Amino acid sequence: MTYSLSPRSLAPRSLHIALGADHGGVALKNRLAAVLAEAGHQLLDFGTDGPASVDYPDFAHAVCAAVAGKSADYGILVCGTGIGMSIAANRHPDIRCALVHDVTTARLTRAHNDANVLALGARIIGEEVALDILQTFLATEFEGGRHARRLAKLNPATETTP
Repeated sequence: MTYSLSPRSLAPRSLHIALGADHGGVALKNRLAAVLAEAGHQLLDFGTDGPASVDYPDFAHAVCAAVAGKSADYGILVCGTGIGMSIAANRHPDIRCALVHDVTTARLTRAHNDANVLALGARIIGEEVALDILQTFLATEFEGGRHARRLAKLNPATETTP
């Protein structure tokens, strides 16, 4: 089955997206990368590129460094369950990584949490669900307001008192 998205359906503008996966997520990462490239987005692919066993934190850290360093607008991480990648990603102070299994949580994590990294479990969700999640994640804007106040509390060093 062919899944094609226009650039507008994935996001209102062309984005720089960093991708990373371990051996359990490489096939899904490659599929997401193909759809993103076809839609006109610029990709930073940190690997892995094959089925050989690798350590997921290496790829999570590379993707998060790109997002935190502003060379990527968003990051996409894929492993077998998404759990390891999300744990590794959330060790970075400027990263808000969400492990997402459906479109509703993809929308809410962007709207309410301003997530900048998406973690997916290749063994948990199917390709079509992953593509729907990706589209929703990239197309949803952060709502701000009361959610911005809450986000400020995630990093107490920069929190301002209301």
